[in-house]
Amino acid sequence: MKRILPLLTLAFLLASSVSQAKTRKALFIIVDGIPADNLERLRPPHLFDIAHAGHYSRAYCGGDVGTYSETPTISAIGYTNVLTGTWMNKHNVRGNSGIKANYNYWTLFRMAKAQSQPLRTAIFSSWTDNRTILLGENLEQTGHLKIDYVRDGYDEDKVRFPKRPHDLQIYDIDSLVCHEAAACVRRDAPDLSWVYLWYTDDAYHMFGNGAYSDRYVMKEDALIGLIWDAVRYREKNFDEEWLVLVTTDHGREDSGYGHGGQSERQRTIWMVTNLKKVNRQFCPSSLSHVDICPTIVSYLGMELPRDVAFEIDGTSFYGPRSIYDLSVYNYEDKAQLHWKADGKSVPVQIYMATENRFAEGCPDEWRLVGTTQSGMGTFTVDLSSCPSKFYKFQVVSPANRLTRWNLKDPKRPFAPQ
Repeated sequence: MKRILPLLTLAFLLASSVSQAKTRKALFIIVDGIPADNLERLRPPHLFDIAHAGHYSRAYCGGDVGTYSETPTISAIGYTNVLTGTWMNKHNVRGNSGIKANYNYWTLFRMAKAQSQPLRTAIFSSWTDNRTILLGENLEQTGHLKIDYVRDGYDEDKVRFPKRPHDLQIYDIDSLVCHEAAACVRRDAPDLSWVYLWYTDDAYHMFGNGAYSDRYVMKEDALIGLIWDAVRYREKNFDEEWLVLVTTDHGREDSGYGHGGQSERQRTIWMVTNLKKVNRQFCPSSLSHVDICPTIVSYLGMELPRDVAFEIDGTSFYGPRSIYDLSVYNYEDKAQLHWKADGKSVPVQIYMATENRFAEGCPDEWRLVGTTQSGMGTFTVDLSSCPSKFYKFQVVSPANRLTRWNLKDPKRPFAPQ
């Protein structure tokens, strides 16, 4: 009996700890086209209140310059980087119009609906195409994805939002979007929410760097404050724990007017989160758009099919990280993989595929080509037995995984890919 009682007590404590776990929710906001240096100069109070609860960092967009993943710093492309955790070479969104997304690369919303208990999702947007085209709601290619709470379509309502000087009807729409988002968070608390705000990009396009754009950065920040207040209301009054992430889709040219290129200011973005504990991925040298998707997946405890997970380019900044910064170099008939390691050395597995069937909706044939320790930081793959002009590699640790394409060019055997 004395042996049974401690076991019963332990079982009770474990059951109690499980029952007392808070329900997790995630909400991310993309506020369009605010350069990091201007945000840091203005220090908008609500964004930096979120940062005070967690963290702020500069980050980058635009993929890796000069490689297969180089990605224009354009709005819809930036949103899709965030939504899929992949760069343009995969998701295939190449501009703001004429979009032909490759829906084989799942968005966060499709991942959320693929769970054994599907998550409730919401979108609050001043641009309808975010739902109908980028998310592909109700398309056969997305498995007829359905969003549970939708607050958009306002950009098409010319009666309610007629054109105003300086396109201020877009700011009016942003204001309604934020009020709708705050109300829905307070009342319905969706599991995964995306809020998109548009007008700051218009302000910069019309006026560049200056007082006008500054004013609307601060006004958009006040709207974000409504949503932040709603999140804190939920956490205070309900058994919930919320992840809040705020970012922008691109930086700007030095003048502030344009964007789309690969200058440092156009590639430099920023990220704010209320997460108290982040790993080393959350720093300017490594943090990027594509890290948001795997972070939300990890935070919400989503399970993904292996083929879907293997295509995500980013690394979660929530939870442990064992490896980072994977590169691949060609040397004659060998591929040399190099990476960096965090903390204690752990076992890693190396996988390779010689085709990109996933892009066409078919599973890839991933071959395990070797194992090593993360602390080694390198592995050489002999390619002579499987000649191809294209290779995909995965380095998989217990904590995280890294992916890299290798476009083999015998004329440039030492060039990084």
